[in-house]
Amino acid sequence: MTEFTLANPWLTALLVNGALGLLAWLLPKKLLTLQGYLHAGVLGIGIWGTLGWRGYGVILVYFILGSAVTRLGFAQKERLGIAEGRSGLRGPENVWGSAATALVCGLLTLICPDGWLPLLTLGYVASLSAKLADTTASEVGKAYGQRTFLITTLKPVPKGTEGAVSLEGTLAGLGGGLVLALTGWAAGLITPWGVVLATGAAFVANTLESLIGASLQTRWFWLTNELVNGINTAIGALVAVGFALLGR
Repeated sequence: MTEFTLANPWLTALLVNGALGLLAWLLPKKLLTLQGYLHAGVLGIGIWGTLGWRGYGVILVYFILGSAVTRLGFAQKERLGIAEGRSGLRGPENVWGSAATALVCGLLTLICPDGWLPLLTLGYVASLSAKLADTTASEVGKAYGQRTFLITTLKPVPKGTEGAVSLEGTLAGLGGGLVLALTGWAAGLITPWGVVLATGAAFVANTLESLIGASLQTRWFWLTNELVNGINTAIGALVAVGFALLGR
């Protein structure tokens, strides 16, 4: 039977997430719905329990930066009808669409051989790099993009169109992916070469997500934004791990 002591990562995860969740809910400015906070708590326990404070720190940075960029130019995006719903509050579907892949990478560390640990932590960081790149590119593009094009045809389209890209958003997305990758390196989860792989994988994932949005999302009703986000993060993790394996 597992002994629950303060040295046990799962008990620490429960205490830390409970305290931070309560603090976040009591703050006047909410970032998630109540259900969103509850699901984020489950996610946080899973991440801390498998990857410790390093993994938790990385996903916390993602959450803070992703929430911050969502607020950029929010009033203008609301006027244009392209702002996030619920006044920017995220729910359970957003939590899992953004981080289900990250949690899978963490849980796999419990059953995979130790030699897989560097690849799984790389996949973890790359999945979050891909998501922050996507969020940053989308929100900066909607707020500050001067010219927006459909990625499949390069024809001008209104801001907020599925599959639309802009120069401002693309550059911001690259920066967002790099920042998260550097966070993973600072936390000791990946190497400097892993930073390159995670950032590159984030760019590939972001590009493919735009292609999916432009060509498939408008045709298939079940292909929701949250599902596409999950695909984005999975591509980021798989591309980074794939190139790491090829480089061995």
